[in-house]
Amino acid sequence: MDDAAVLAPGALDRLGAEARAVAPAYRYTIITDHHVGPLYAARAVASFGGGRVDVLTVPAGEHSKTRTTWAALTDEMLALGCGRDTVVIALGGGVVGDLAGFVAATFLRGVPVVQVPTTLVAMIDAAIGGKTGVDTPAGKNLVGAFHAPAAVVIDPTVLDTLPAAQVRAGLAEAIKHGVIADAGYFDRTIAALPVLLAPGGATTPAMTAIIAGSIAIKAAIVAADAREHGRRKVLNFGHTIGHAVEAASEYTLLHGEAVAIGMAIESRLAELAGIATAGIADRVRAALDAAGLPSRLPATAVAADIVTRTHLDKKARAGIVEYALPRSLGDMAGADSGWAVALPDAFVTEALG
Repeated sequence: MDDAAVLAPGALDRLGAEARAVAPAYRYTIITDHHVGPLYAARAVASFGGGRVDVLTVPAGEHSKTRTTWAALTDEMLALGCGRDTVVIALGGGVVGDLAGFVAATFLRGVPVVQVPTTLVAMIDAAIGGKTGVDTPAGKNLVGAFHAPAAVVIDPTVLDTLPAAQVRAGLAEAIKHGVIADAGYFDRTIAALPVLLAPGGATTPAMTAIIAGSIAIKAAIVAADAREHGRRKVLNFGHTIGHAVEAASEYTLLHGEAVAIGMAIESRLAELAGIATAGIADRVRAALDAAGLPSRLPATAVAADIVTRTHLDKKARAGIVEYALPRSLGDMAGADSGWAVALPDAFVTEALG
């Protein structure tokens, strides 16, 4: 597990001590949303035992992850008198983590951020690695910055209030980590699904083990390539198609659901392009089915629109879209081409069919 990550039941009640240890500051600004704030903001504030702690709240959901919300938050912080001796605390899921991280990266040219993820997808993926940003009308995460957190504080007991659909969405990223880096972890995740998806399964030791396993995989990849110039690109598996599908749905799909669809289609794309061993698309789709995740385009999706949207992705180069594609479970293609494979739209259209 990443040395900067704290993973333990009850960690939320030690947030103040953890934050002060890695990022001592005159004041702390907690950024959260209308779903998470009523559940956990008071505990987060209490953990500081006094001192200057402000709570700023945004509407829940992807539609809050915009430059408009970023501007409002930075204006609020300035109005409160926050200076460079302020630390931002991101308390929430992936949207809050990305947004608050971007606020921290840009406020007065950068202040520390402590990530406190409260969803599974944030715990095992979004909060790890230092990517921050906001969406634009053209696409997802197109404005942002790399800004590594001073710490990631994870309390798995908060998953007790997470809806079942959000748990499944988080498991999409765990499945991804298995595909890109560790076939054994992939198999262990699939084997644990009956426990993980059962009532109360989100707060079991089995889930804590999955969280720790995913953090270890992602942290190792990020440590080797913090700015995504090389191997970190493998973490984009499922995300090129996934982001296009997510945007086309107007964010009615959860991020993990869109990534699941992206993984299924990109696995098929890898086979069609002669990159992957035969059968990997079936293995990935079976895993997604077992997790109760979608693996096919929504009926309302139009293949041509999805292809067009992939060209708006950050991974497009010289008009050609690059994909992170598996050769086999735990083994990604592209080691000799910067860990990304450029493919023509014709292949993508066929894979979407």
